[in-house]
Formats: sequence, C-alpha cells, structure tokens
Amino acid sequence: MDAETQQMIEKTVRGILEKSDMDEMTEFKIRKQASEVLDLDLSKPPYKALVKRVVQSFLEEQNQKEQQQQQEVEEDENPKIGDAQDQEYDDNGDLVICRLSSKRKVTLQEFRGKSLVSIREFYSKDGKELPTTKGISLTEEQWAVFKKNVPAIENAISKMESRI
Repeated sequence: MDAETQQMIEKTVRGILEKSDMDEMTEFKIRKQASEVLDLDLSKPPYKALVKRVVQSFLEEQNQKEQQQQQEVEEDENPKIGDAQDQEYDDNGDLVICRLSSKRKVTLQEFRGKSLVSIREFYSKDGKELPTTKGISLTEEQWAVFKKNVPAIENAISKMESRI
C-alpha cells in the first residue's frame, strides 16, 4: 500500500476513535466505519493489520493519559467542604466532592429544587468534562439509606474477600 493511502487510513481511524465511546467500540466496528468513509475494503490483510496497529497505538496513548490523570488526581488534595477556596466545581457548576478515578466523580447538584448526590462517569469534549448516562443520582433520603447501610456493605465485601 502506498504512503498516501496509509496516511489516509491512519487519519480516518484516529478520527473515528477520538469520537467514539471506547466502551462500546470494537476494532471490527472501527474498520467497518473507516471502510465506509474511505470507500475501501479494510478487511483485506494489509489494511486490517494497519487498522489494528492504529487502534493499539491509540489505546496505549489513551491508557498513558489516563494513568497520568490518575496520578495528578492522587497528588491533589481532596477539596475541603466548607472552605470555599478549596472547593472544586465542575463544568456544570456542581460541587465536586471527590474524584474516584480519572473518569468518575462524586458531585453534589441541584435538580428541580432537590439536592442530589451524583456518582457518575464523565467524558471530555471540547475541553469540558461532561456527564454520561453511566451513574446514579441519589436524593437526600436515598443517600441517608445508603449511608446507613455502608457498614453492611463493607461486611459483605469482607466476607466475599475472605472466601477468595
């Protein structure tokens, strides 16, 4: 395959990867989408191998970025509730209580006049962190029930771990 075709395939595949939900995307789906965009059968061995290399390279880069973000999160102190200078707010104006990982955080938000504790995954788009549908928002009452049952949850986890 010539260098121009290779470059065109790489650029198209990377573009698809950057716009995709990586939890839902497969190499086959990427190859199929790129084939349609380029009007080229990318299931042939040399093209298929190229797509695979581009996907692997992209995933390795994303993994490195995630690890770096996780290290930065771990190095930062958690915001102290009650001290306005240390409080962090997300792009929606919701108070960030803590970050569970580079993609997950716990926020306190107002919705239809009710306070909600939200544990949710986020994704980045145009430099902003936006919430996904993956997560849960609990009312104050639901949070109280959950909080009351945390010892039972911890106990159950301990029992499960002791069996392993």
